[in-house]
Amino acid sequence: MTGYLIRRLVQSIIVVFGVVLLTFLLIHLYPKDAAARAALGPKANPVQIQQFDHQNHYDKPIYDQFWLYTKGIVFHLNLGYSYKYNQSVRSLIEGRIPKTLVLVGISTVFALLVAIPLGILQVVRRNKPVDYMLTGVSFVGYAMPAFLLGELLILWFALDLHWFSFEAPQAQSVWGILSDPRGLVLPVFSLAVLTIAGFSRYMRSSMMETLTEDYIRTARAKGAGPRRVLYRHALRNALIPIITLLGLTLPAIVGGAIIIETVFNYPGMGLLTTNAATQNDVPLLIGTTFIAAIATVLGNLIADVLYVVVDPRVRYS
Repeated sequence: MTGYLIRRLVQSIIVVFGVVLLTFLLIHLYPKDAAARAALGPKANPVQIQQFDHQNHYDKPIYDQFWLYTKGIVFHLNLGYSYKYNQSVRSLIEGRIPKTLVLVGISTVFALLVAIPLGILQVVRRNKPVDYMLTGVSFVGYAMPAFLLGELLILWFALDLHWFSFEAPQAQSVWGILSDPRGLVLPVFSLAVLTIAGFSRYMRSSMMETLTEDYIRTARAKGAGPRRVLYRHALRNALIPIITLLGLTLPAIVGGAIIIETVFNYPGMGLLTTNAATQNDVPLLIGTTFIAAIATVLGNLIADVLYVVVDPRVRYS
C-alpha cells in the first residue's frame, strides 16, 4: 500500500506539473502586451508597457518565465500578483477556497444523501412506475445545463415566488455565508441536482449488479430477510463504485461550481476564475488552474484510498 501511494504521489506531481505547463503555454498565445494592457489599461503607452513587462519578466524567454514561476511556487508558494485586484494571487485564493469548499461540500453531501436512497428505491421498485418516473427525472437532470438550471431556479423561486434570494450570500467569511441559508439554498440545490442525477443512476446499476452475486443468494438461502439482504449485505459493496465515482467526478463538480458561482454571484473560486478569464488576469488564471488541478488529483487519490477502506478484499501491491 505504501509503495502504491508513493507511485501515485509521483504521478500526481507529474500531472499537476503538466497541467500548469499546458495552461502556461496556452495563456502565452495571447498577444504579447495583453497582460500589460489588462493591468495598466488600454491607454498605456509603449514605455509603460515595456516597464511592466520588465518588472514581471514578460520580456524574458518563455522557458525562463516558466522556470521563475515554478520556482516561486515550489520554494515560496508564490502564485504571482493580480494587478486587477492589487493583491497577491495566494491571498485571493486563500480567501475564496473556504467558500467554494462550503458550496461543494454541502451540495455533495446533500446529493449523496438523496441519490443513494433513490438508487435503492429504484432497485426495490424496478420496472415499476416509480422506477420509470425516477429514471426520466434523472435523465432530465443529467442533461440539464448548469447555467440553465440556475437561471430557472432564480426565475421561479426568487423572482416569482420570493422564497429565496436570487443572489448568493456576499459575506467575507464562511460563518457569514452559513448564517444566510436563504441565499445559500438555490446555489447548493443547483449544484446538487447535477450530481444527484448521475449518482442515482450509478447507484441503481451497482445495486442491481450486487444483488446477482453468489453471496446474496447464499444469504437468502440461509433465511435472511429482504431488508437484511439489501442493507447488510448488498449496500456496502454497491457503494464501492460510488466512492470511486465521487473522486473521478470531482472535476465535473468543480466545473459545475464555476458556472453556479457565476450565475448566483457566489464569491468563491469559481467566480474568481471567471473574472480572471474575462479580465485577462493572467497570474490569477494560472493560479486558479493550478489549485483546480491539485484538487482533482487529490480527489482521485482519496478515492483510491477509500476504495481499500470500503472493500477489504482490494489490496494494492
